[in-house]
Amino acid sequence: MNVTEMFGSNVFNDEVMKNLLPKEIYKSLKKTIDEGEPLDTSIASAVANAMKDWAVSKGATHYTHWFQPLTNLTAEKHDSFIEPSGDKAIMQLTGKSLIVGEPDASSFPSGGTRMTSAARGYTAWDPTSPAFVKENTLCIPTVFVSYTGETLDKKAPLLKSMTALDTQAKRLLKLFGIECRKVSTTVGPEQEYFLVDEEVFAQRKDLQLTGRTLFGALPSRGQELEDHYFGALKERVADFMRDLDETLWSFGIYAKTEHNEVAPAQHELAPIFSTTNVAVDDNQLTMELMKKVAKKHGLVCLLHEKPFEGVNGSGKHNNWSLSTDTGLNLLDPGPNPENNTRFMLILACVLAAVDDYQGILRACVASAGNDHRLGANEAPPAIISAYLGDQLGAIVDSIVLGREYVPKKAVPGSIGVPESPIFPIDMTDRNRTSPFAFTGNKFEFRMLGSQASVADPNIVLNTIAAQKFAEAVEELKGAKDFEKACKTYTAKLLKDHHRIIFNYNGYGPDWESEAERRGLLNNKTTADAVPEFFKKENIEVFVKQGVYTEKEVVTRANIQLENYNKIINIEALTMIEMAKQDIYPSVNGYIAELCSVISAKRSVSEKMPCKTDIALAEKLSELNEAFALAVEKLERDIRELPEGETAASQKIAHTVVPDMKEVRRFADEMEKLTSSDYWPYPTYTDLLYSVK
Repeated sequence: MNVTEMFGSNVFNDEVMKNLLPKEIYKSLKKTIDEGEPLDTSIASAVANAMKDWAVSKGATHYTHWFQPLTNLTAEKHDSFIEPSGDKAIMQLTGKSLIVGEPDASSFPSGGTRMTSAARGYTAWDPTSPAFVKENTLCIPTVFVSYTGETLDKKAPLLKSMTALDTQAKRLLKLFGIECRKVSTTVGPEQEYFLVDEEVFAQRKDLQLTGRTLFGALPSRGQELEDHYFGALKERVADFMRDLDETLWSFGIYAKTEHNEVAPAQHELAPIFSTTNVAVDDNQLTMELMKKVAKKHGLVCLLHEKPFEGVNGSGKHNNWSLSTDTGLNLLDPGPNPENNTRFMLILACVLAAVDDYQGILRACVASAGNDHRLGANEAPPAIISAYLGDQLGAIVDSIVLGREYVPKKAVPGSIGVPESPIFPIDMTDRNRTSPFAFTGNKFEFRMLGSQASVADPNIVLNTIAAQKFAEAVEELKGAKDFEKACKTYTAKLLKDHHRIIFNYNGYGPDWESEAERRGLLNNKTTADAVPEFFKKENIEVFVKQGVYTEKEVVTRANIQLENYNKIINIEALTMIEMAKQDIYPSVNGYIAELCSVISAKRSVSEKMPCKTDIALAEKLSELNEAFALAVEKLERDIRELPEGETAASQKIAHTVVPDMKEVRRFADEMEKLTSSDYWPYPTYTDLLYSVK
C-alpha cells in the first residue's frame, strides 16, 4: 500500500479540482474557500458536472447533501444521478442540485419552535469543506436551515462563529499594523473510545439500547496496575487500528496518533490539526467509520462517555488555536512572552472570555453521558478554570500583583548517561486536571464528551473570543500611545479575571470550596448547566456576533434539555426492564437453589446445615427485596415527571438519577454473591477482557 497515493483518494480535494475544473472556475472557487469570498453561483454547473464525473469514476451512483442536524449525528437523503433523456438514462448533477437541497425538516429536533406541519427545510452547499465518496454515494457537506431561516444544524452557526472571530481578530491585528486576508481557528480533536467483542455486546441489553452498562460489578482487576496505558496493542485491536487508519486516510483525515488508553479495552485516536469547520466534519465522519470498521473485525466501538462504571470514561480533547493565512500563530508566546504585547493582549482577551462566559462554556459540553465523567479522575471538574503553566502564570502574577517577573530559562534535560540524547525541557508542565489548559501555542479544552459534536464548544469559543477582541478594539482604537494603552488594558483584563486562573490540582479536596470563594460556577449536572444559555448576557453575546438569534439560542438549550430527559428516561426504562425480567428472577432462582441445598443437607443430617448457605440465602433475599423496592421507586418517579423540559430535567437529575444509582448499588452487590450460572449478563471481566 502506498499511503501517499491513497491519501484523500475518496475526496474531491484541491488536487482533483485543479485537474478537473477550468482554470477560471477553479480560481473563483478557491477564493471562496481560502479567502471567504462570496460564492459565485454561476460556476455551480461546471463544478457539479466535474464533481459528478469524478464521483461516478469512483463507483458512485447517488449523491446526498450531508448535514449535521441537532442530534450530534449526521443525516443524509440519497438521490441517484440518473435522469431521463428520451428512452435512455443519463448521469447528471445540476448546479442547482449541488447548491440547494430540500429534505423534510419536520422530524428533526426544533426545540418546540416549529410545528410538525412546518416541514420545509433547506440544505445549502458548504464549499469550504470538501465533498467525498462514501460507499456508492457522493456526500456534499451542507448547512441546514428552516423555511423561515433559522439554523437547524451545527455547521451553519459554526461557520458564523468562524466569520465573527475572523472579523474581530483582523480588526485587532490591524491596530498592531498586521494585515492578513483571514484569521482561522484550527482544531485537533482527540477521540477516545472502547472496543468490545461483538458477541459479548449482543448479550447486554443496556449496551445495545443506551451505549453504557446500567449494571455491572467491578472486575477483580481493573486499571489499578496502570499497565494498559500505552501498552502493547492486542492483535485484533492492532488489526482494527490499521484498517481504520487506511480508511480515514482515504477520506483525507489525518489520523496521526493511536494508543491504548488508561482503562482496559479503551483506546485513543488523535488527528493532525485542521481548520475548525473541516475538523468538525472529519470528526463526525471518523466516529461513523470507527463503528463500521470495528464491525468488520467482530468488534463494537463504544463512544459513550462512561460505558463502564468504575473505570476511566472517554473524552474528546479540543485543541484550539488561532492563526492567520500568512502563518502567524496568535497563541504563540515566542521566546519572551513578557515583552510580546500582542500575545499578552490576546491571552488576556481569551481569559476574560472564559471567565465572563464560563456558564455557557460548561453548558456547551453538558450531556447525560458527560455528567458521569466530569469531576472523576479521568476528566476535569465541572468548574471552569484556565491553566497557564509556570512561565505564563508567573508573568500574569507579576502583572496582577505588581511584582517583578524573573524569567525562567529553559535547561536541557538528560538522564546522566553518555549514550542518552540531550532533550529540551519545556518552559511549563502540563495540567491534566484543568478544563482549559494552555499547552505551548494553543489551548486544550478538555471537557468534551467522546460522542459529542466538536461543533458546539468551538461555536462558543469562537464567539466569546470574538466578543472580547471586539471590546479590545473599541477600547484601544483611538489610543495616542498604543503600546502603553495596550499594556494598561491587558493588565486590567488580567486583574479583573485573575480568578479564572488555577495552576494547581483540579482534583484537590480544597478546589471546590476555593472555586466557590472565587465566585466560579460549579454546575455538576446538565440540568443545572444548560439554563445558563437562557441568561440575557449569554444570549446577547451570540446575537452581537451574528452567530445565533435569541430564538436559536433558546431553541438549542431546549433541545439539549429535551435530549437529556429522553436519554435518562430510556436508561431508566431499560434498567427497570432488565431488573424485573432478568435480575430479580435470576437471583430468586439462585436463592431457590440455595434453599434446596440447605433442605437436602437437613434431610441427610441431624446437624444444622452449613451456616454459610443460610447466611448467603438470607443476604440475597434481603438484597433482592430491597432491589425490588428501589425499582418501584424509580418507576414511580419516572411516571411522575413534571411538565416542561426544565422542570423535568431538574427532577431527573436530582431524583431519578439517584434512584438509578440506588437500583444499581443493590444489583452490583448481588452480582458478586450470585453464581455465574444464574447471573443473566456477561460481567465486566467478559466485556473488558474478551478482545485478545
